[in-house]
Amino acid sequence: MDELKELYQQIILDHNKDPKNYGKLEKHNHDSEGFNPLCGDRVHVYLMVEDGLIKEIRFEGSGCAISKASASVMTTLLKGKTVDEAKALFAQFQKMITADVHTPPDVEKVGKMAVFAGVREFPSRIKCAGLAWHTVIAAIEDRDEAVTTE
Repeated sequence: MDELKELYQQIILDHNKDPKNYGKLEKHNHDSEGFNPLCGDRVHVYLMVEDGLIKEIRFEGSGCAISKASASVMTTLLKGKTVDEAKALFAQFQKMITADVHTPPDVEKVGKMAVFAGVREFPSRIKCAGLAWHTVIAAIEDRDEAVTTE
């Protein structure tokens, strides 16, 4: 588990410093905004979905390192996936970050997302890690109102 903690810290630092798929996607057909009032995280997710496939995904936003890193990792995982696969990954991610702190993540099942299991030790950070994921689901479902973690 110590290796996972070290990897968690490294992934958070790397993706916060150099986020992947960061910036507005000019040509998009789905988007949504999310806000975490607890710590001020803001995220805007943009998607180009064609025939049920996420062809392109980008995000903009500001906030804590966990929020930004989670959005960055999320975009790398969802690009090229179907909408149904994205929803399944969301469910796996949500289940993992809200599981009992003593339950190790199933790395074979959740892959790269496992590094975010560390947020379980800090319950207020669960919302930071989950914000982009909730926002992407709202974008896929074309919800009108902004996502909030409260």
